[in-house]
Amino acid sequence: MTDRRLGVDTGGTFTDAVANDGSVVKIPSTPSDPAAAVAASLGESPVDVLAHGTTVATNSLVERRGARVSLITNEGMADVIEIGRQDRPSLYDHFADRPTPLVERSDRLEISGRLDARGNEVNPLGKPPVIPAGTEGIAVCLLHADLNAAHEQELERRLAKRLPVSLSSDVAPEFREFERTVTTVLNAYLRPPCEEYLSRLGDLAETALVMTSAGGLVPLDFSTARPATLLLSGPAGGVRAGAAAARAAGYPDAVTFDMGGTSTDVCLVLGGEPAPAAQRSVAGFPVRLPSLDIHTIGAGGGSIAHLDPGGALHVGPRSAGAQPGPVSYGLGGTEPTVTDADLVAGRIPPSATFPGLGTLDLAAARAALERLGVSAADVIDVIDAAMVQAVRAVSVEQGIDPTSLALVAFGGGGPLHACAIADALDMAAVIVPPRAGVLSAAGILTAPRQLDVVSSWPTPLDHSDLGAALRKLAESASSELTGEVTTAVDCR
Repeated sequence: MTDRRLGVDTGGTFTDAVANDGSVVKIPSTPSDPAAAVAASLGESPVDVLAHGTTVATNSLVERRGARVSLITNEGMADVIEIGRQDRPSLYDHFADRPTPLVERSDRLEISGRLDARGNEVNPLGKPPVIPAGTEGIAVCLLHADLNAAHEQELERRLAKRLPVSLSSDVAPEFREFERTVTTVLNAYLRPPCEEYLSRLGDLAETALVMTSAGGLVPLDFSTARPATLLLSGPAGGVRAGAAAARAAGYPDAVTFDMGGTSTDVCLVLGGEPAPAAQRSVAGFPVRLPSLDIHTIGAGGGSIAHLDPGGALHVGPRSAGAQPGPVSYGLGGTEPTVTDADLVAGRIPPSATFPGLGTLDLAAARAALERLGVSAADVIDVIDAAMVQAVRAVSVEQGIDPTSLALVAFGGGGPLHACAIADALDMAAVIVPPRAGVLSAAGILTAPRQLDVVSSWPTPLDHSDLGAALRKLAESASSELTGEVTTAVDCR
């Protein structure tokens, strides 16, 4: 008997499932309990392998629903996560602020002891600080722990075992203190909500795997301990499948264009491989972990159209999501969305039925646009312009001529808007793969098991060390997961 394998992608509006027998399920997401939609997508048949792409980590960060974290760092370093770097979110906007740090000032604790810039001990580690009452997780980030993890590991042994501890030497062992500290804090902040959710997945299948931001599947226990690796979990599956579709169509150079209900994700593909990134920004926080170089904007089928105080039309980033959803869903939504505009414009046939929703309400969608005083064409033009800019960000702004690229359109709304975007940039072709509406779930189902490990290389001028450093890194990966090992250097 053939094992039943299922790939499930939980989005902001729909949860998609694709099985290895070709069957497909698409149902509305359950934002208050995402695991409920996952369980419902499995059906009655038992599942041997569940491969899952999740938005739980991203949503917990964006909505600030993580744990109370205490940060332990060296004396004089407690404010690194607040000082940050000199660049500002918007250079000429005096009202733009950095995101509020995830650790309160009173929960940032300092400890004596110091390593030098080569990882050698200068002063021995001091006595661990007292952890404040109410702490749910601990982040440890000591100077130069990327070169020598001894102090962090010793501190972990001294701490009480009742709380989960995230060490920077485990989570993000790369130089740059600000990024390493923030990434470690993020990991500690996300562990409780992700652990609760992921533990439920383990009850749904004999083997449960989770997609990472780098586009590979990892076991539940790894993702539970490293939830910061899941911040681009769902979109990564779509990029993998989109790149494969582009190669199959004869276009190894392309841009994947995934327009869902809440957001649009684009990624450059060159030579058939998605562009990698050593660091991404999520909700304004730097995440120093390997990932696919996915650019995300708040533009999807559920993006809400509204007028600013000057009367100018804006679409998104606020979304109607799955509940109440677009006006045409008939679930209580009152503000017009992109899906409503597509329906009124005739891009979605009035007789079409959506999973779990039935026939959309054309009259309600038209009335909502009239109340706002805009046309369907206006809403579509505005959202298309935003998505053109997103594609430019991963092509033109990277020095890549878009006229040589194909646009791979998928997600619930991608094929509806792809031709206008490709025309605006004079792109070579538009590719709409089979099962485009559930392509991310298909990509998750077929993704490889993959482990991404990184290490700082502190002597870049001594090239004789590079080969040995890469071999050591490859051996580290091979000890955790068997299979082909690929090494690379992130340099400039």
